Amino acid sequence: MLTVVSVMILIGCEVFGVAIAGGWALAGLFELGDAVSYGLMAAFSAVGLYLMSQLWRRATSLEHG
Repeated sequence: MLTVVSVMILIGCEVFGVAIAGGWALAGLFELGDAVSYGLMAAFSAVGLYLMSQLWRRATSLEHG
């Protein structure tokens, strides 16, 4: 179980870092403003959270199965 938690922390940092950087970069590239930038960051982070929950379910099912 400790291995799964360690992997989730590592991948989670990368996923949310990319989500926040991606939202910031797209908003800056197209000059969309701060509000859209924060919205994109939130949307990309929500997608990242969904993907992380799917990864958690699959990793724990493989570990226990």
